[in-house]
Amino acid sequence: MKQTTLSALFGKTAPVLTATENSTKGIKRTLASTQSNVISPAKKQTKLATNFEQSKRMTNYTIDSLLETVQDQKWKRLLAVEMNKDYFKKLLATLNSEISKKKEIFPPFPLILHAFDKTKFDEISVVLLGQDPYHNDNQAHGLCFSVPMNINPPPSLKNIYTELKANYPDFKTPNHGFLENWANKGMFMLNASLTVEAHKANSHATFGWQIFTDNVIKMISKESKNGVVFLLWGNFAHKKEALIDAKKHRIVKSAHPSPLSVRFFKGCKCFKKVDDALVTLGKEPFHWNCLA
Repeated sequence: MKQTTLSALFGKTAPVLTATENSTKGIKRTLASTQSNVISPAKKQTKLATNFEQSKRMTNYTIDSLLETVQDQKWKRLLAVEMNKDYFKKLLATLNSEISKKKEIFPPFPLILHAFDKTKFDEISVVLLGQDPYHNDNQAHGLCFSVPMNINPPPSLKNIYTELKANYPDFKTPNHGFLENWANKGMFMLNASLTVEAHKANSHATFGWQIFTDNVIKMISKESKNGVVFLLWGNFAHKKEALIDAKKHRIVKSAHPSPLSVRFFKGCKCFKKVDDALVTLGKEPFHWNCLA
């Protein structure tokens, strides 16, 4: 099969290597180089368990307490401005009202902004968008599509692994669904709604989170200096394309990996497309193989 060059794909001057060559070599470098500095997912579980227990004792969410869960100073500065807007104060009031009614909220409080804490703003290379957190017990921990180490990978995540393996046969499929090392490597894993009531999907979709996360997408589009790749799965995520400066950034779209649409997701080659897009931005292919 004839390889497609970056010039043909994007209409711009490309490196001498084709996109496919660049991506393939990059993923092989990744396989060889990332294993030595991978953070063991197993070491994270005690902290996650502590966070779940702390959440049960939370009685009031505040802007200050949320910001304390984020270490990156640039994120803190940007989020502080956004959180002091009237709509966000109303959002917090709604959440606190839910807490006062003894409703259980996922993810646990210390992990609501986990995506912002695990991926520093200036280190974002890929943005992955989800819809809302998992709503079953002990699943949501603030990173879209990810679950704690001791939880079986949900069906969508299994389909993600299958497509990754099809894109890169050397990908080592994990026996868990804990994706935090992707976040550590520069993937900002954002749900459109950052909280959900236990066992009620999309229950917080009207609280104001989507105003917040839409503005976060705009922040990244505006403030990111070197361009990032936005990976948009499914019609819900596709609508976010309007928030992104496509001249500055790259957008990769495909069907959602849900079992309901997996027949369209299968074979979409979205992971290779992400790597090809990163190459056009002068960046290395993504470190997909840092989970095992």
